[in-house]
Amino acid sequence: MSNINDIAKQFTEYYYQAFDADRRNLAPLYRDMSMMTWESSQIQGAQAIVEKLVSLPFQKVQHKITTVDAQQSLPGVNAILILVTGQLLVDEETNPQQFSQTFQLVENEGFFIYNDVFRLNYS
Repeated sequence: MSNINDIAKQFTEYYYQAFDADRRNLAPLYRDMSMMTWESSQIQGAQAIVEKLVSLPFQKVQHKITTVDAQQSLPGVNAILILVTGQLLVDEETNPQQFSQTFQLVENEGFFIYNDVFRLNYS
């Protein structure tokens, strides 16, 4: 397996650049078996996940990543667990919101997002 930290860094840079530019571009990262929890809402399947992301109630978003931690996971499968923390600004807001997001990437003709859990961190 390639260095999981390098894969995690490349993945998170790509994911958040694509998210911030046009959330529809995230579709190839998910599969029909992919699962997402966005706050308390659970969604399954690439099409439903992208529909959820596109329907979020903001036009502009900018992510600033603080940390990216990665571990190899799932014995016998090339899979990576990634925990991301950071800040995001939406629309014209000037006070960033803290967030955390966890991804489980599984390799199958390239890596795809099998699990995705997003949560705003309220203080």
